[in-house]
Amino acid sequence: MSTAYAPAFSRNDKGPIATWFWTVDRGLLGAALGLMAIGVALSFASSPAAITADDSISDPFHYSWRMLVWASGGVALMLLTSLLSPKGVRRIAVVALLLAIAVMALLPFIGDEVKGAARWINLGPFSLQPSEFAKPSLIVFAAWMFAEAQKGQGVPGVSIAFGVYALTVGLLVIQPDIGQTLLITTTFIAVFFMAGVPLKWMAVIGTVGVAGIVSIYALFGHVRDRVAVFLNPGAEDSHQIDRASEAIRAGGLVGRGVGEGVMKRHVPDLHTDFIYSVGAEEFGLILSLIVIGLYAFIVVRGMSRAMKLSDSFAQTAAAGLFMLIGLQACINVAVNLNLIPTKGMTLPFISYGGSSMLAMGLTMGFALALTRKRPGAYEPGAGVWPGRGLP
Repeated sequence: MSTAYAPAFSRNDKGPIATWFWTVDRGLLGAALGLMAIGVALSFASSPAAITADDSISDPFHYSWRMLVWASGGVALMLLTSLLSPKGVRRIAVVALLLAIAVMALLPFIGDEVKGAARWINLGPFSLQPSEFAKPSLIVFAAWMFAEAQKGQGVPGVSIAFGVYALTVGLLVIQPDIGQTLLITTTFIAVFFMAGVPLKWMAVIGTVGVAGIVSIYALFGHVRDRVAVFLNPGAEDSHQIDRASEAIRAGGLVGRGVGEGVMKRHVPDLHTDFIYSVGAEEFGLILSLIVIGLYAFIVVRGMSRAMKLSDSFAQTAAAGLFMLIGLQACINVAVNLNLIPTKGMTLPFISYGGSSMLAMGLTMGFALALTRKRPGAYEPGAGVWPGRGLP
């Protein structure tokens, strides 16, 4: 006797969970969960080598067990956030942004300094990096302010958005965290552009941006050092990126095999900033393309859905969030491939780190919530892909 497959929820079920199941983009959700699963798997490959730098840790899978906890928290946060309405997304984003700014303002006084930068606050069993949560929250807040400004009801949304952006970036520069500053700035400008800003404003912003980059290069010695290593690796200390590049080349097409990586023992920060090179060495080009393909799927499908939304706030915020994920992934992979100077930036959903994983869960949760198929959310006849309706 054959039994027909029955879905987890009936389309006639009007409960909140069933409604969420039929309205959320399950493709985007599955891609994010897939990347998190890869991150957990790679943590088991990198943890034994990573603990060699810390004699106080005896368990070879110390980072792996912690990664499981962070990944579980990231999944829970993503699912819970994806249940929100657009109004709920705005409210949570504002609260998260205010808290992140408040903690960032305290970092010069109570933050833990690591490698010359005070970016974390010690909370006992773990450290919190507030700038990770400021990124998605600022994007949502800025999109809201730009949308309010477009209504022409006297709300100085553009001024408010730029004021909060300047405050956030100023606190990042004080830490200093130049990588996050450039990432937030690029995404903020993209959101500003998508909100329908006149091109003359973009010219002004571009000029200010170039001046800012020149100023950062002139004021921060570690930035000049990283650029020097990138431009002249033979004459500078490029041990970190050289070992990462060797690991990627050694992986070839199918990799050395699970746990067989050699170069990972010589790559500093292998479980965080350089986890991509660990995966490439042990699982080869195949895994690398799968990872890049999942990021590309999230960005392309996410942007396609965002552009079909009828509400200007939801459209701009969702597009900005998907761009934030994609841009951060591109930066991390480009650093591992020695295409740009090192940035000290994690690979979304994959790198070890509680703040990064939880913040990425929040980012994806916001994006999933904004792109859900609610009545009237999409323009009449809009489809995710040309010629198709919403799946």
